Amino acid sequence: MSTGFFGDIAKIEFEGPDSANPLAYRFYDKDEVLMGKRMEDHLRFSIAYWHSFAWPGGDPFGGQTFERPWFPKAGGTDTMELARLKADVAFEMFSALGTPFFCFHDADVRPEGETLKESISRLDEIADYFGGKMEETGVKLLWGTANLFSNRRYMAGAATNPDPDVFAYAAATVKSCIDVTKRLDGQNYVLWGGREGYETLLNTDLKREMEQAGRFLAMVVDYKHKIGFEGTILIEPKPQEPTKHQYDYDVATVYGFLRKFGLENEVKVNIEQGHAILAGHSFEHELAMANALGIFGSIDMNRNDYQSGWDTDQFPNNVPEMALAYYHVLQGGGFTTGGTNFDAKLRRQSLDPADLLHAHVGGMDCCARGLKAAARMVEDKALSGPLEERYAGWNSGEAKAMLSGNGTLEQISEHVLSNGIEPQPKSGRQEYLENIVNRYV
Repeated sequence: MSTGFFGDIAKIEFEGPDSANPLAYRFYDKDEVLMGKRMEDHLRFSIAYWHSFAWPGGDPFGGQTFERPWFPKAGGTDTMELARLKADVAFEMFSALGTPFFCFHDADVRPEGETLKESISRLDEIADYFGGKMEETGVKLLWGTANLFSNRRYMAGAATNPDPDVFAYAAATVKSCIDVTKRLDGQNYVLWGGREGYETLLNTDLKREMEQAGRFLAMVVDYKHKIGFEGTILIEPKPQEPTKHQYDYDVATVYGFLRKFGLENEVKVNIEQGHAILAGHSFEHELAMANALGIFGSIDMNRNDYQSGWDTDQFPNNVPEMALAYYHVLQGGGFTTGGTNFDAKLRRQSLDPADLLHAHVGGMDCCARGLKAAARMVEDKALSGPLEERYAGWNSGEAKAMLSGNGTLEQISEHVLSNGIEPQPKSGRQEYLENIVNRYV
């Protein structure tokens, strides 16, 4: 039975690029085949429970603007009854949009208990409710995660906290969330260290905190194997905000951390476009880096307002950027357990229920356009062809010998001097390549 939150909602369908229907897909045709795979299976869309159903519409300078029937009344108490109503509306939206996956934090889906034991019990209860909804709708869980950053107990971090009791509390919380993720057949489990960092080095022991973080992650990996959870463990990099400096700054930093603790073959990354920008990178840089290091897992697809300078989590609409992002996803072999999660929220003035639908429809259409452009570029070798040409010199026997470990510095020097090698620079043709990309988008 419909909750009525979205009115007389019908399933949103693909109607083609000429459609004027605001609640129809113009480019996302889930059954369209690209590079031998259905578009739905390439993109693996997921909706973020927190931004879509738990976020109240606040910002650093103002409080709640959204009024949702599952929000507690002013001065009231959050209840499991409201949590079930929120779930009803959420799965109604998942079904209407036809998205195959969703994601959640524990704190998004159940009220906080008076004790951790009560909070875990409530999470287990709502997980059972989710199970029924998932069976009814066919929607699956892309990943679960624990909120280890909002509560004041985590103001100095979770795994990196100076108080061992907070470390232990966080560990128990993560265990419960992994248990639920496995029970719901989640395909990944994510750790985001929003408070794993520091505000000032005056009160921070970096070495100690990094060791704590490494031990925490190792225990998570051990527990995954112990219970037979077959999903992927993911870390989501972010350089700053809420902490001044976060230890999972970017993909390269995370990889160094994983190597230090021997976890580089156990853990991959969930890369967010907005976080890449905050780290001073492009989204495609972080994707290419993850592929190069062998730790690519999943993505959060959103964007930042480049004028604001902070993490605004807006729905994606820059198709050229998205085309380059999906180009690197496809070049890396595409998603396995990961997917495209909309870690994006409405603007605080977008008050209507329909705005949630419009935002996701628009984001999914833009992703589809980006994917289609990326697939054509891959098939035509539009970028890989010129790239192979640029590095073609390394295919010679002499060049290969320099990298094989057989050649010495003296031998290379003798080769250059005896053959009178005087290399001349060659154009990188950046503008030409940018024009190629623009022809596809």
